[in-house]
Amino acid sequence: MDLGLNDRVAIVTGSSQGIGKAIAFGLAKEGANVIICARNIKTLRDTSREIITATGSNVLPIRVDLREKEDIASMVKTTIETYGRIDILVNNTGGPPYQYFMEITEEDWWSAIEPLLMSVVNCSREVIPYMKQNMWGRIINMTSFAAKQPAERLILSNALRAGILGLTKTLSNELAEHQILVNAVCPGWTQTRRLEELAKVQAETSGGTYDAVIDEWAKNIPLKRLAQPKEIANLVIFLSSEKASYITGAVIQVDGGFIKSLI
Repeated sequence: MDLGLNDRVAIVTGSSQGIGKAIAFGLAKEGANVIICARNIKTLRDTSREIITATGSNVLPIRVDLREKEDIASMVKTTIETYGRIDILVNNTGGPPYQYFMEITEEDWWSAIEPLLMSVVNCSREVIPYMKQNMWGRIINMTSFAAKQPAERLILSNALRAGILGLTKTLSNELAEHQILVNAVCPGWTQTRRLEELAKVQAETSGGTYDAVIDEWAKNIPLKRLAQPKEIANLVIFLSSEKASYITGAVIQVDGGFIKSLI
């Protein structure tokens, strides 16, 4: 199936590893020019070389701290100078610490708001004018199953990622007349470094083992296993494509059936 992504220009944030890397890899495989960003430039360059070798597509690594508006603005400026347009923005960020509510300080809350919520606001604000000029765009906001079904001890994620769903729906209505489609994806438990860190913390807290924690999570998923990053990326690539031309304002979970609600 031709997804119409050849020569499209895509920015994928938080893309040096995990789900973000899988998304960047998938878009490049479809022929898109991909800008990847994260804070660790060495890891970014390694990821860039890996994707270029495997796909032959153009991949531009840019060091960006998503907490800094200046970094985001500079990334978008470099993208426009290099490719002349921006077609796709995938807002992807790492997750906050694993904590109980009373362990979280006010400083922790403000520290989480910048990378989790305001990075989505700031990245979107920077790219939307260029998408409007071309009357074409895709913005995909990566959240978490926790935005729809709150998870124990992921208080910051539960609260802030739910806010991203509200932003997604609002932007989808506002930008529809410009043919800019805005959607959100809610990954379930996915085999990433972030999840491994959470499992280790839970194992230490409970006195159990890492494998026991992973098994317990898998047991509560109807498909009885965790997702692989590529399985999340597949949906994002479709939503980025010409084939998703009538999907906007949607919140779609990719969770193996974990979320129990009807909507």
